[in-house]
Amino acid sequence: MEETTSDPSIDPKSGFSSKTKTFHSLRPLVPLPSPSLPLSTTQFALSLLLNSPSSPQTTLALIDTKTNQSLTYSDFIHQIQTLASNLQTQLCLVKGETAFVLASPCVQIPVLYLALLSLGVIVSPANPISTDSEISRQVELTKPVIAFVSLGAANKVPSLRRGTVVVDSDEFKDMMVNPNGKEIDPVEVNQSETAAVLYSSGTTGRFKGVVLTHRNFIALLAGLHAVRDKLREEYPGHPVSLFTVPLFHVFGFFMCVRAVALGETVVLMERFDFVGMLKAIETFRVTFMPVSPPLVVAMAKLKVVDKYNLSSLMVVGCGGAPLGKEVSEKFTARLPHVQIVQGYGLTESTGGATRMLGHEETNRYGSVGRITENMEAKIVDPVTGEALLPNQRGELWLRGPIIMKGYIGDDEATASTLTSDGWLKTGDVCYIDSDGFLFVVDRLKELIKYKAYQVPPAELEHLLQSHPEIADAAVIPYPDDEAGQIPMAFVVRGPGRSVSEAEVMDFVAKQVAPYKKIRRVAFIDSIPKSPAGKILRRELIDIAHPGHRARL
Repeated sequence: MEETTSDPSIDPKSGFSSKTKTFHSLRPLVPLPSPSLPLSTTQFALSLLLNSPSSPQTTLALIDTKTNQSLTYSDFIHQIQTLASNLQTQLCLVKGETAFVLASPCVQIPVLYLALLSLGVIVSPANPISTDSEISRQVELTKPVIAFVSLGAANKVPSLRRGTVVVDSDEFKDMMVNPNGKEIDPVEVNQSETAAVLYSSGTTGRFKGVVLTHRNFIALLAGLHAVRDKLREEYPGHPVSLFTVPLFHVFGFFMCVRAVALGETVVLMERFDFVGMLKAIETFRVTFMPVSPPLVVAMAKLKVVDKYNLSSLMVVGCGGAPLGKEVSEKFTARLPHVQIVQGYGLTESTGGATRMLGHEETNRYGSVGRITENMEAKIVDPVTGEALLPNQRGELWLRGPIIMKGYIGDDEATASTLTSDGWLKTGDVCYIDSDGFLFVVDRLKELIKYKAYQVPPAELEHLLQSHPEIADAAVIPYPDDEAGQIPMAFVVRGPGRSVSEAEVMDFVAKQVAPYKKIRRVAFIDSIPKSPAGKILRRELIDIAHPGHRARL
C-alpha cells in the first residue's frame, strides 16, 4: 500500500497515528477541485466521463429490464441537457428549490437526477411505498416546490406550488427529448450548496433528512475515479451493473452518479424479484451488482441460483449492513468466480466511507474494507470519550470531505452527531485492525445489556444465518427481571425445514460464551428490513413485547 504521508507517527500498515490517535486512509491522497470553483455534481460527473480515454458516446448508459428501453451515453447526455432546459423554462425551477421524487427505478430517474443537480435544484428522493404520514413528514422537512412521481404514487403527494409531474407519462418523456428552442440560462452552482436531501433509514428511531452537498458527491466521485484503472485491471472488460438497490437510498443514489462518472452500463429493474435478477444477469451479461446482505444470503442458499448462467458476474458490492464470514464463505463456495467486495457507509457519509480494493482485500472476511481516500477515522470509547488503539472496540468517528452538512430542520440532532471540529459520530461499535481493516461489531444503541455484559446482535445473527435450516434471522433484546435483557432470536425457517426452538438455542450455545446464548426464540415468515437491508429491530421489539418497548 502506498503511504499517504511521511509523518513518522503514522503506522504505514494500519494508518494509525500514535500522536493524534487517529486512523488515516492508506489510499493515496486524491486531489479535489478548489472549493471556491463553481461546480455541480452533474458537471463533475460528466467531465470525468467525457475525459475518459475511451469514447463513451456509443456505449450503452442505461437499460430498462421491463421495457427493454436503452440509452447510449450520447442520448443520455442529450436528454439531461434537454430536460434541464425544459425544467427551467416550462416548470420555472430555479437554484435552491427542492424537488421531491417518489418514483420506481426507470430510465427517466437518472436523467432527472442529473438534470436537477445541474440546475442547482435540490433532489429529495423517497420510497414510493412510503406511508402518508412518512411522506407528510418528508415534505414538511424539505418544503419542495414540485414532485416527480410514478403514476401509482401520484395521489400520495400533497398539492405543491409547481404541481406534480408523472415521470412515466408521455408528457414528461417529451420533455427529455424535445428541445424547446430556448437556450438554457447558465446556472452557477457552488460546491458548498445542497445537492440532495436523503432520508436516513430510521432503524432506531424517527428518520431524518440528511443534507449532502455537491462537494460531498464530488469528493466521493473523485475517490472512485482514482481507483478506476486498478479495478479495470482486476476485472477486465466493459462494466455492466445491475441495480438491485433502490435509487432513492444513498447506496443507489451514489451508485447512479458513480456509474455515469465511470462510463458504466446500468441495468435497472422497476420492481425487484430474485428470479428476475438472475434472468437479468444472464440476459445482459452483468459483471457487477451493488447488493444488500440479505441478497448475498439468498444467493448463497437458494438452489434456483444454479439454474442460470451467471458466468459474466465478477463482483458483488455489499453494503448497508455487516456481512458474516460464514455467509461469505458459503457464497464463494457456490460462486467461486465472483468476488464479494464489502464496504461501509451511512447516508451521513454520502454512502462510501470504507471499501475493499482488489482481490487481496476481498479475502479479509468479516471486514468492510479500509478507509477511503481523503478520510480519517477514530475509534472512541463511548463512556470516556478517549480515542482507542488498533484492535480496540469503540464507537467509529469519521471525518473528511464526504461527511454531511447536517440534518435538515434538526439542529439538535446535528449538534449531537457532528462535533465542532468535523467528526461524525456514527453510532456503530467497530474496531480497526493492525492492517487498517474496519470491522463492524454492531450498532451502539442495539447492544443487548445482559447483566454486566454487552451482547452484539449482529454476531449472533451471523451464526444463525450459517445454520443450514435457517433462511434468515434477527436478534433483539427482550426484557428480563433478573438479567435486564436477554437475547431473543426471530428465525425464518428454510423451505420445508422444521428446525425447533431447542435446536436453534443449542446451535448457538455451542459456539458462544454463556452470556451470549439465545434464551428465547420465535419463528416468523420474514424479517422486516429497510431498503438497504438493515433489520428493523423496533418492529420486532413491538411484536415480541409491545407493552414493554419503553424498557428496551
